[in-house]
Amino acid sequence: MSVSNIRLFFIIFPVLLLSSSCNRENNEVIPDITVDFTMYSSDPSFFELFSTIGSSVVLSSAYSYLGYGTGGYDGNGIIIYNTGDPYLTFYAYDRTCPHCWDNEGLSIAVNVDGIYAICPHCNTNYALPGSGQPTSSGPGQYYLKNYRTASSGSSLRVWNKK
Repeated sequence: MSVSNIRLFFIIFPVLLLSSSCNRENNEVIPDITVDFTMYSSDPSFFELFSTIGSSVVLSSAYSYLGYGTGGYDGNGIIIYNTGDPYLTFYAYDRTCPHCWDNEGLSIAVNVDGIYAICPHCNTNYALPGSGQPTSSGPGQYYLKNYRTASSGSSLRVWNKK
């Protein structure tokens, strides 16, 4: 590799890195809370979630026995979705509508209807299999806030960076 190619790499790489991290921050408009809990397939409440592709469960503060943050931001809850993908089996989303929060300062919980989460206030549909991406229905432009997940046999851990 020539010296000019190395210089070019050290100029372009930091710019790309900064632009992608800024985009991520702009896409996460829901404030961070501590989320860290583990779910088990042996819990009867989650049997269908662990066994059926395309199924989801909505957690609330009633599930606080699992760990921190099951109530999601402002107590709106967390959606867990089984993708069936062998590499990323589950998605976890905060139920707070990012469009309503960003544009009106309203903390509105989306409702789950099949593979969509739908905001009852602004009517934005978010595709659960698509990382919580807003569809063409409704004015929303931000994804639902995603939390990290890791499944291991009969357990699923959900957490965030806090």
